[in-house]
Amino acid sequence: MSAVGVEIPGYGIVGRAPFTLTLVHAVALLLAVVSLAVVFWHGLDERGVALAFGILIALGELTRWSGAEERESAPLAAAGALAYALLGENAGHRADHGVLEIVAVVVAAALIGCVPHVARGRGPTADHLTRRVLTVGFAAVCFQPLYNQGRLMGWGGPSYALLLVSLLVLTALCDAVLAAAMAHARTRWPFGPLLRDELRATLGIGSAVCATGAVMSLAVAVVGLWALPVFSLPLLLTQLSVRRYAAVRVTYRQTIASLARATEIAGYTPTGHARRVAELSRAVGRELGLSEPDLTVLEYAALMHDIGQLSLVDPVPAGATSVLSADEQRRIALLGGAVVRQTGVDAEVAVVVERQADPYREQPVTARIVRAVNAYEEMAREAGPGGPLTALEKLRLATARDYQPEVVESLARVLLRGTLTLPQAG
Repeated sequence: MSAVGVEIPGYGIVGRAPFTLTLVHAVALLLAVVSLAVVFWHGLDERGVALAFGILIALGELTRWSGAEERESAPLAAAGALAYALLGENAGHRADHGVLEIVAVVVAAALIGCVPHVARGRGPTADHLTRRVLTVGFAAVCFQPLYNQGRLMGWGGPSYALLLVSLLVLTALCDAVLAAAMAHARTRWPFGPLLRDELRATLGIGSAVCATGAVMSLAVAVVGLWALPVFSLPLLLTQLSVRRYAAVRVTYRQTIASLARATEIAGYTPTGHARRVAELSRAVGRELGLSEPDLTVLEYAALMHDIGQLSLVDPVPAGATSVLSADEQRRIALLGGAVVRQTGVDAEVAVVVERQADPYREQPVTARIVRAVNAYEEMAREAGPGGPLTALEKLRLATARDYQPEVVESLARVLLRGTLTLPQAG
């Protein structure tokens, strides 16, 4: 399960892909190759259905956007693939496609749709395709054998629709578990919080994907393949809205990052200090199991944690506030919180900035993280080549009074694993 990697001076080890992740990719690849080979040898049983759903899935992949915060960046392709996996009839006529044909069509269409993204360098797509193959295969295995054996012939009306919805919910849960397991294997972050964030994301556009997949399957069974473009439009509009919301969040973060650079431009803090503290704080928050909303607050507070230094007449050398008296640190923190509130940033961010200089037992966990990571970054920068080890030792010696032991040990694990590499100042 552990990764073997190479050491980066000062910041630990960056690992290759763990065995678990490689195994998952290998299983998906084997399923895809076998499905394509069988279909190539025997041909397609339902060519019209395969072509219609293949075009839909390929178009869905073409409209996939990279860098989105949502877990499902190609909702139309996901809904079309799930509808195809749960399709039993086409305009009242029994569909004869099987599990391997479904997987083969989904794989071929997804690969075609991913070509432009790969050509533009917007990969990687391995994890995305792995999840698509395994989740569609899971849904098809759950439904197609039962339907082809005639065990669902007595199911009709609401009971049949409820069955499809139940299978889609189960598939969504399996996809969330798979995504969390893959992220855990790659990053070694705690599995529980990763799964929680995946399930929370599923309640967003994931619920629209499941609902659209069920409606598509039911509609094609009654009116035929003409139902596909009709029921694709609402999901496309939803995708557009989600994409715009994600763009607003990106712009919001860029605005906060620009405000945080005011101390660097004014010469109060070293170049890149706020960004390094924010990146490392987020990694430590992940290690401690914080939720995605808490991680966002933590990142914004870490970016703006030094904004109160603008009130100083004479800058602190290298912006190292840890050398100041406790009263002076609190004064700067309170002034920083007041600045954050005036900028219109979330009040939770201002609270973290205000309380970063309080005794750690009285702080929220986000403020404890910012305080420890900021002190580490300042100490490591001052200590030279051996800075990281020296800084960690100083933090450990001060855990009785200044820093929470659990935060310091989480910081040490993050640095040791090398899940995050930090550039040098300047």
